[in-house]
Amino acid sequence: MQIRIKCSCGAESCREWAIIELQGVVEVQPSFQDRLQNLVIGQLCRPSSQESYTFTVGYHELTGSKVPLKKPLLVLKKVKCMDVDQSCEGSSAGTDLEVVGIIRHRILFNTRPQALISKP
Repeated sequence: MQIRIKCSCGAESCREWAIIELQGVVEVQPSFQDRLQNLVIGQLCRPSSQESYTFTVGYHELTGSKVPLKKPLLVLKKVKCMDVDQSCEGSSAGTDLEVVGIIRHRILFNTRPQALISKP
């Protein structure tokens, strides 16, 4: 089976994405269960002079580093095509895949979080 993929941005100008890898589980409170899309869970920061990242979630801070992936991954979006459109010839079921971005790195947080508690 052949899957057709379109990239309108060009190989050099594709948007860069990254994977954030956490050790453990991020649990959502029941009151936010129906509003998961665009839910802000923390703040990701990178000092400009270093390759380390900090991720602050509530009163916890995680420290991580940028690690390259062995093989890059594509972020794809399914696009439905009309039968009249000539660009969808040969694609199965009238759908194409469009490249949204490329993932070449992951930000790995592999240590336990530090508590951000100030002492009186």
